[in-house]
Formats: sequence, C-alpha cells, structure tokens
Amino acid sequence: MGYNNRKSAIIMPVLLACALVLGMFINSFFQKNDGTPSTIFQLPRAASKLDVVLNLIEKDYVDSVKAADLVEEAIPGLLKDLDPHTVYIPAKDLRAVNEELNGNFGGIGVQFIRYQDTVAIVRVIPGGPSEIAGILAGDRIVMVDDSIVAGVKMTDKEIISRLKGPKGTPVRIGIKRRGKKDLLSKELLRGSIPVPSVDVAYMLTKDLGYIKVNRFAATTYFEFSEGLQKLKDQACKKLIIDLRGNTGGYLSEATNMINEFLPEGNMIVYTKGKSQPKTDYKSNGEGQYQDLPIIVLIDEGSASASEIFAGAIQDNDRGKIVGRRSFGKGLVQEQRMLPDGSALRLTVARYYTPTGRCIQKPYNKGKADYYNDINHRFLHGEFEKADSIHFNDSLKYTTPGGNIVYGGGGIMPDVFIPVDTSGYSNYFRDLRAKGIIYQYAFSFVDKHRTEMKKLKDYKAVLQFLKSKPIIAEMVRYGANKGVKANAEGLKESRKIIETQIKAYIARDMIDDEGFYPIIKDLDQTLLKAETLFN
Repeated sequence: MGYNNRKSAIIMPVLLACALVLGMFINSFFQKNDGTPSTIFQLPRAASKLDVVLNLIEKDYVDSVKAADLVEEAIPGLLKDLDPHTVYIPAKDLRAVNEELNGNFGGIGVQFIRYQDTVAIVRVIPGGPSEIAGILAGDRIVMVDDSIVAGVKMTDKEIISRLKGPKGTPVRIGIKRRGKKDLLSKELLRGSIPVPSVDVAYMLTKDLGYIKVNRFAATTYFEFSEGLQKLKDQACKKLIIDLRGNTGGYLSEATNMINEFLPEGNMIVYTKGKSQPKTDYKSNGEGQYQDLPIIVLIDEGSASASEIFAGAIQDNDRGKIVGRRSFGKGLVQEQRMLPDGSALRLTVARYYTPTGRCIQKPYNKGKADYYNDINHRFLHGEFEKADSIHFNDSLKYTTPGGNIVYGGGGIMPDVFIPVDTSGYSNYFRDLRAKGIIYQYAFSFVDKHRTEMKKLKDYKAVLQFLKSKPIIAEMVRYGANKGVKANAEGLKESRKIIETQIKAYIARDMIDDEGFYPIIKDLDQTLLKAETLFN
C-alpha cells in the first residue's frame, strides 16, 4: 500500500467521525422541547398534512402564532383554484351574508341617505321600531348610543353596523327634527326588519301586470304569490316578470315560482354532480297561472336562480324571454357550517335546463377573467348587437315546440334588446357620478314634505310636480355641488334627468310603488315587452 493510500485510510475515518459529531452538535439545536431528537412526523390516519403543519407551527415556531389566524388566511388559498362560487365565509361575516337571503334582519326600521354630512331618514318602515318610537321621514340621526354620526367621517357601513343588531336588543338614537330646537332622544328595541325581494307588483295597463323580483330569498315565493294575487284581483290577463339584475338565491324558491306557470309533469330543472345523483324538479300541476301569458325580462346581471326561471320558461315554450344574455352561472352551492360558526358554500352540482343545457360559462382562466367577462362582452359589442354573439353547433338544443336554444354561457333571450345610451351627455354623466339627481330629489321632498304628505300614488306626485321648476332648481343645486350648468348637455339629456328626478321624488314619498311606474318611460326593454303582447 502506498503512502497516499495509507494516509487516506487514516484520514477518512477521522473525517467521518468529525462529521458525525458535528451532525449531532447541529441536531441539538433542532430538538423538541421534551429533549427527544426531531424525527420525520408520522401522519395519523385521521389527520391531514395541514393539521400537522398547523400543529408544528403552533407548538414549535420561534414566535407566538395563533393557529386560528393562520387557518382564516389559509382556507381562501385552498379554494382559489376551484370554481368562482365556492367560497369561505368567516363567522364574523356570516350573519350579514345570510340576512339578505333570510328576508329579514335585526334593526330599527329606517332607510337613510348621507345628506350634507348628516344621516337623513328617507323612509320609516311601517310597523317597525322607529315608527313605534315616533321617528319620522326627514329626521336626522345625530347620535347612536354614545357615538356621534353627524358631521364626522363615518362610512355607511359603520353607521349601519351601529343601528343593526340582534332582535330585542336596545339602542338609543339622538334625533334632530326640523322646527325643533333640542335633540330628541329615542330608546328603541331592535326588531325583525323585512328585506323585500319583490320590489313592486302593479298594472302597466288595464290588463297587463308587471312584477319585479330582485332576488330569490327565503320569503320570495310568498311575496311573489301575494303580488300575483294582487294583480289577479285587478283583472290581470297578461304578465311581465322582471328578473334583470337578480343574481339568484334559493333554488327551492325559484322552482316553486316556476311551478305556478307549468302543467303537471314538466321538467323545471335537474341537477347532478360527482357525489350528487341526478335530481329532477318537475311541476306538480297545482299552479294557479298555467294559462297566463308571460314574458320574462333578463340581462347580464341575471344569474343562477334567475337563469333557472328563464331557462324553464324558454325550454317549455311557456313564454318569451326578452333582454340580453344572462350571466351564465349554472353551479349549485350548499352551505356547510363549520365548528366555529363560519361556513363553506361548496359547489356540489351543476344544474341543467329542461332541454339539457348547462349554461355555466367557462371559468378555466381564473376568477378575475370570469368576473371580467361582462366587461369583455361590453367591449365586444354584445350589449349593442345580438349578432356579435356566436354559439357552437355543439351547444344547440331544441325545445319541444321546435325552437332553437343554446347552452354554454347564460340564457340567450328570444328577443334581444340593446342597451340604451341615447341621451347620455357628459353633463348627465357628471350629475350621476356625484349623485346630484338623487340628492336634489331628496332635498325637494325635504322642503315640501308637509305639502306632499297627502299624495297617495305616483299620479298624484306627477300632478303636484307639474307646477314646480324642478329642472331649473336641479341645475342650480348641481352647480353649487361642483357640476357646472351645461345648456347643450341639459337639452340632450333632459328627458332622462327630468324622469329620474320625478321617479326619485315619488320613491321618497311612496316607495317603489311610486318609482317604477314613472321610471318605466326610460326602460326600452320593458316598453318593447309591452308591445310584444300587442
């Protein structure tokens, strides 16, 4: 054996021994608190890797960390690559999220706007805590408990959070009333305040009824039935159902409503998913309006349950769909409660219209692209021309009556109505951007409230306004708020501005029963639907 080989034979064991000692020395810095050497953590069968990671961080991380905070941040990350409608709702947000679908919330029963740095009450809900306490429309809320809410920088959300609360809990309101020197102090017990899902049901003509549904909440079928009965009592022979801007809600409410218009045994919708067997929803033949001619209005804001409704009517050849292509949400969510009071709204199935259409639009390019689809449609010209929308033949379906319908992204209406931009001058856009028209309408009502108390319907409001210089006053009001008068822009947009002023004034006085009959003069989709019946 040579010298170098003998030298290596001596040195290598020494180096290995040194490395082993060094490794043991380094390892001593990474031991558990109980003194045992760290090892590869074996996963219990019932645990997940995430449980283990959280446990290690909470137990051994160098600084104190709340595992609960890590979980709150981690869950949205777990869901980000799923569909856009599977969402996590933290416990602190769940009540507010559910209130809209429950059809009520705990509060004092007022509608308000921010007006000249004050919280001005526009309307007092009949039968609510505020009406019982003697609070009036036009009153200003100055204080809520010990918090001043007038003349301070406070968002509407912050004010609402102070006024809302569990039913039966007390709240003290400080009120400033016109003509009264001192503040009025009112002690209220919060009550259950209804959140209507049917905005209005009224007769457009002597035999044509109109009903506007803004969402499918827990009370919607009941409200819808009441609205239909009201119209029936007024000799309604034809009906327009407005689902524009209705983003959906409970499937059961939608199917109950559709059932009113279909004969027995017709498919309304069916659902199926990986873990969900195919479930059919069919009409039971007990609907009271099976022969009533109907038209359904939709637009790009109509989604989910609205699309179920429109799809069932269209696929059963039951009525015409009028407007623009709907949003394209064909996924079914179920809310699963978690132990800490939070919830997961999990997509469990897809729904299909009676002809078999899945109208869920693609979401494979990510959530940002999914929600920007409406902007893409606008830029592509879809809001202006029906022939800008193209469907593959593979998405073509045929109704029992022989009509061609398409899947693959929303409900395409039978009669397309482009978005109406006539009369939209820069002057009008500036007024709208600053909320001038609505603010002026409130100031007008505030000034003439005593005179207008006797007005009971929109016709009386219009008659009252005939002698009032509302346009000239609004122009001066706008100029004082930073929107300079513009004669050319006013001329171009006069009809829109004047109609909106009158409609807002009527809403402030008699709610949506006053607003919709006036604003309809600007609604080209509704006006077109009216002519289709003729």
